[in-house]
Amino acid sequence: MKFTTLAIRIWRLCSMLAVFGTSIYSYSLFSNDVGVHFDALGKADEFMSKSDIFYIIVGLILVNNVLFPALGRQLTKLPSHLLPIPNQLEWAAQRDELNEHLLNWIYSLVAMINTIIAMTVFALATVNNEFTFKIGDFEGLFYLVVVLLLVIVLALPVRLMLKPKEEES
Repeated sequence: MKFTTLAIRIWRLCSMLAVFGTSIYSYSLFSNDVGVHFDALGKADEFMSKSDIFYIIVGLILVNNVLFPALGRQLTKLPSHLLPIPNQLEWAAQRDELNEHLLNWIYSLVAMINTIIAMTVFALATVNNEFTFKIGDFEGLFYLVVVLLLVIVLALPVRLMLKPKEEES
């Protein structure tokens, strides 16, 4: 197993634990009405019930951790000529390496979404309980999420534009 494959699997496992842990932690901190929108002064002006937020989080977690990996496993079963990839003939000859790149990409996307959910739920729990953090302290979270998602989404096309490494015999 390559180091990158191992690192992505560890990240995915840790992100699953983080999203589960922050969901339980935040659920215990939330009051019955949770502020989900804040005015310019940082005061909540729109609310959702604690149970609605919990069900939304559970739905996101299930879709992300069940459906996306299932999609990734199905992609590895498609014939190479049906995949819209550059250097198709070269990648068809190195199908195992292509499958590893596809699965690593899907799993890193799943891990990133888990990480985003965990950070968002933690931020929501933190600002609703008025700890030392205020809503303005989490402004950079949006930009961090956008940059990380762009990096992950663009990583596979960029890697597939390069030709696969020749196997040593």
